[in-house]
Amino acid sequence: MKAPKILPWIAHKAGISEALALKLWRRAAGEAEELTGCCNSSDYYRLAVERFIDLSEAEGEKCAERDPQAAFRPTPHVSWLWRHQNRMSQLNLLAAQNTYRLWQTNWKNFVAGQKQAA
Repeated sequence: MKAPKILPWIAHKAGISEALALKLWRRAAGEAEELTGCCNSSDYYRLAVERFIDLSEAEGEKCAERDPQAAFRPTPHVSWLWRHQNRMSQLNLLAAQNTYRLWQTNWKNFVAGQKQAA
């Protein structure tokens, strides 16, 4: 699978090189494929990106510990942003699914009432 276009941005935010980020992406993609069993599902991509972000933040913290100037440069974490965006998209889908079920139930009740009246 090709690396995501967000890879350089995450690498910059984590304070690691793009080459290291690409290695971490390949590792995360391999772990996600091992967990899901395939490499073309939405679960695979979600797991791969989440694992990549976790790996890059951990590696960025390791690099920051070795750098004496790192104490003055806090490294921002982007994992919360990714997880929050994922939760928000899931809520939209859940709301749509619940609305559909409500309409379906109301329609069945309406049709059942029409049959009983006839």
